[in-house]
Amino acid sequence: MLNQVILVGRLVKNPEVKSLNDDKKVSHITLAVNRNYKNSETGKYDADFIYCTLWDNIAQATAAHCKKGSIIGVKGRLVTKSIELENNKKITYPDVVAERVTFISNGKSSDN
Repeated sequence: MLNQVILVGRLVKNPEVKSLNDDKKVSHITLAVNRNYKNSETGKYDADFIYCTLWDNIAQATAAHCKKGSIIGVKGRLVTKSIELENNKKITYPDVVAERVTFISNGKSSDN
């Protein structure tokens, strides 16, 4: 069986690293990944917003070298996470746990 995801997209906001109780570092980022076709109504490219979790050295390096708008590549595995809301409803969503991050561009450029 194979569980591998490769994404290239822009960071939606500046990455922040948090320290956990056991001295592990974690960063939760969101990648905006453009679709490869234009929306017929707007004439623009739509994007999917993909949640990713980065751990330890990958999290620290990404926070040190990237900012909102940076283009990065993420290779990782897909997991399913759940959150229980106050009204006892449960939300399940996909999350990519990064195994490798590649820094492609440090900010916005004029191309799509």
